Amino acid sequence: MSVKNIPICLASLAAISSFTGCRKPVDTTTPNIVLIFMDDMGYGDLTCFGAPAGYRTPNIDRLAAGGLRFTQFYSAQAVSTASRAGLMTGCYPNRIGLTGAINHNARHGINETEMTMAELLKQKGYATGMVGKWHLGHLKPFLPLQNGFDDFLGLPYSNDMSTLRYQGYGYDPDTVKSINPSGTPPLPFIDGNDTIGYMDKLASQDELTTKYTERAISFIRKNHNDPFFLYFAHSMVHTPLAVSKRFQGKSKQGRFGDVMMEVDWSVGEIMKTLDDLDLTSNTLVIFTSDNGPWLNFGAHAGNTGGLREGKGVSYEGGQRVPCIMKWPAVIPAGTVTGQLGSTIDVFPTLADITQTSMPVHMIDGVSMLPVLKGDFECEPRKSFCYYYNRNSLEAVRMGTWKLVLPHPYRTYVGVLPRDDGKPGPYGNEVSGYELYDLRRDPGENYNVITMYPEIVKQMEVIVNEARIDLGDDLCGAEGANRRQPGKLAPTQ
Repeated sequence: MSVKNIPICLASLAAISSFTGCRKPVDTTTPNIVLIFMDDMGYGDLTCFGAPAGYRTPNIDRLAAGGLRFTQFYSAQAVSTASRAGLMTGCYPNRIGLTGAINHNARHGINETEMTMAELLKQKGYATGMVGKWHLGHLKPFLPLQNGFDDFLGLPYSNDMSTLRYQGYGYDPDTVKSINPSGTPPLPFIDGNDTIGYMDKLASQDELTTKYTERAISFIRKNHNDPFFLYFAHSMVHTPLAVSKRFQGKSKQGRFGDVMMEVDWSVGEIMKTLDDLDLTSNTLVIFTSDNGPWLNFGAHAGNTGGLREGKGVSYEGGQRVPCIMKWPAVIPAGTVTGQLGSTIDVFPTLADITQTSMPVHMIDGVSMLPVLKGDFECEPRKSFCYYYNRNSLEAVRMGTWKLVLPHPYRTYVGVLPRDDGKPGPYGNEVSGYELYDLRRDPGENYNVITMYPEIVKQMEVIVNEARIDLGDDLCGAEGANRRQPGKLAPTQ
């Protein structure tokens, strides 16, 4: 290098240093985290997962194009409270005594001894906020602010748990009364710990998605200088469907399509806010659903993408859900994985990322961080248990194999759904002892249990270990490692 070139080179280096110095260094152990959790969205409801024509989800599709799409991802259980309990704690919900879908009569909720995802992240100094549907107990000790969240705006439980459940959809008063016994309170809307209003008309819910989105954006803007965790639990697409005027009639799929378009808009607004604040690169965005679609609502329900059955059932349509994760600083863009994963794995994955201390008690999730980093040969989760009701082990998964254990279940097959926002009937069935190769038969149409006895033997080991650990109501096993939910005395 000649002497006369040295000043030019030094000037260039100074310019480069000045340019790079204006950017905040990326610390991938403290990414911002945005967890978007849908309600009753099916495996086939997003266009990037094959949704039929009539509406599109371009913002969620861009999320998938920029990140990782899971094709074998499962909710903790095929019903609301249980699913959310699994997500928030990394446990099978029956381990911690939270099952079904609890309502305004419940005197129990999440136990204060359980570590929630928010409490996990507060160890690293995260600001924690939630908008949307909580459903882990509606009484004060069980609400978000008592369980690790700094901020909360939303509903304590599902948007149909109200005296006005189907008013406005053509039900006469007698029918409404028969579905909603007298004494069911109006739906409370909560800010922090305080009820700030009641949704006494279904039209009151039309602005829910907008209100949630505005509060979510406010939380991000308020906390953008430090690591934050936003849990955005949409009330949609659970019935009764509600959508703002700006999206009413915009799709070719009726009210359900309109709602999907608004949800997609909401995701776009969140992503736009992250872009505006230069947070996109080091923000982990997770998008998934609590269970499959409520199929007896017909046109007001979602799409399983051809999977068998729906919400409340342990066949694939009830529990396999779409999942997308985007984190440009770490996750390779435009990738797809068929590795087995579940919402119970989000908790330990975040613990692994942030290098925080796990709870001392047992959890069931495993870290998926190697998969997020692009290792598609690893196998963090080798098996998965499908539970339902209080503590019924209805199926297990091992690799691509699924063993269904004999159990009674409600079915959507052979009964016509309603098509007007009202619920149709269920049928009742009892499963056999069934083995499915989900690699070749994702619709669970061909029981091959007689063809693969060695596979069945291997999977029976998983079944027996699960029954010893957590029990199984179907065979009268109590299990050694179940914990109690939080409970209030009748006088409290």
